[in-house]
Amino acid sequence: MITDQRMSTDGSLPPLGLLVDKANHLVQAIAAPSLVQLVLRLALAVPFWRSGILKWGGFLKLNDTAVTLFTDEFTLHLPGGPYHYPAPAVMAFLSGCGEIMFPILLVLGLGTRFAALGLLFMTVIVELTVPDGWPVHITWAAMALGIMAYGPGRVSLDYLIGRMLSPER
Repeated sequence: MITDQRMSTDGSLPPLGLLVDKANHLVQAIAAPSLVQLVLRLALAVPFWRSGILKWGGFLKLNDTAVTLFTDEFTLHLPGGPYHYPAPAVMAFLSGCGEIMFPILLVLGLGTRFAALGLLFMTVIVELTVPDGWPVHITWAAMALGIMAYGPGRVSLDYLIGRMLSPER
């Protein structure tokens, strides 16, 4: 830490160094890892949930708009393309299911790393469909990767289950 280099010979910090050190501790307290992990999970869940609820017209019944989007509007921008989605009704159904289930799992913190992996995969597909949206998509990818790397945090069912199953309680 920067303030470590400013210590005097008696081990005390000069007034400015003490102020910087206190500010640093305050910032660390505000950005506690478990809070950051919870906020990441919620922030990634929201856009997918909002998109997912627009695709459904009832229990396990897609609305016509969702199927029409995958049939007529959405294309995959791959080399030599763009290409229409194969089996658009199936793709719309899978997309709608993922956009509902993965956010629920993220918010609960259950199977969190796998839910984040699912949303990362969906983000790649969305990027291939809407390449100009990369500034938003890279943010989603970064959040998903952060969740996959650091886990759900202490405010999650994964953590509680892990504590219950741990032999050393």
